[in-house]
Amino acid sequence: MLAFAGIWQLLTARNVRFWLRFDQLPTAVEVGRALVLRIGTAEYWHDLADSLRRIGCGFLLAALLGVAAGVLTARSRWAADLLGPVLELVRPIPAIALVPVAIMLFPENEQGIVFITGTAAFFPVLVATRHAVRAVPPLWEEAVRTMGAGRARVLWSVVLPGALPGVAGGLSVGLGVAWICVISAEMVSGQFGVGYRTWSAYTVLDYPGVFVGMVTIGLLGRVTSGAVELLGRRLTAWLPPTGPTAPAAVAPGPGPTEVRT
Repeated sequence: MLAFAGIWQLLTARNVRFWLRFDQLPTAVEVGRALVLRIGTAEYWHDLADSLRRIGCGFLLAALLGVAAGVLTARSRWAADLLGPVLELVRPIPAIALVPVAIMLFPENEQGIVFITGTAAFFPVLVATRHAVRAVPPLWEEAVRTMGAGRARVLWSVVLPGALPGVAGGLSVGLGVAWICVISAEMVSGQFGVGYRTWSAYTVLDYPGVFVGMVTIGLLGRVTSGAVELLGRRLTAWLPPTGPTAPAAVAPGPGPTEVRT
C-alpha cells in the first residue's frame, strides 16, 4: 500500500501524461489531507452510519432469504420447478437497474436502497447455497438415515453443516456485490451516505473529496468482508485444515515383504 501511494504521488505530482492523464488527478498528499479533514467532521461519521445501516439491513435480508431459497430449490424438485425459472429470469438483471422500480414501489428512498442492496446480495447467496447443498455427499445422508433420523434431522445435522463452507463463500461474494449496489443507489437516489457524499463532491469538482469517498468505501468493504470471512471460519472450525498450511499426508512405507536385508 505504501508503494502504491508513493507511485501515485510521483505520477500526479510530476503531472505525468502518457496515455493515462495523471495530471488530472489529485496527489496522494492532497487526498490524505482531505481525508484527515473529513474524519474530523460529524457529517463523515453520519454518512458511515447511514451506509452501514443500509448494507446491514439489505445483507441480512439477502442472507436469510438466499440461504432459505437455495436450500429449498436444492432439496425440493417441486420448488426447483416452480421458483427456478423465475429466479433464473430475474438473476441476470443488474440490481442497480431496479432503481426506477424501487422508486415506484417504496414510499421512501431508504426502503428502496435497502431493497436494491438486498436484491444484489440475494442471488450470489442463493446460487452458492444451492450448489453447496447439492454437493453434499449422499452417503452422509444415508448414514444418518440408517440410524433413524428424519428429514428435519438430516437437514439440520447433515445438509446445512456440510453446505456451510459454500454458503460462507456465497455470503462473502454477496457482501461485495451489495456494497457496489448500495453506493450506486446512494449516488442515484440517496440523500445521505458515503455514495451520496462522493457523488456530491464530484458535482462540485472536489476531486480530493471523491477519492476520500473511494478510500472510505474500500475500507468499509474490507472490514465487513473480513468480518464475514472470520464468522465463516469460526462456523466451519470443525473442518480439517486445507491449503498450504495443512499437514502433509505421510506416504505408507514398504510392506514386510518389501524390506530388503
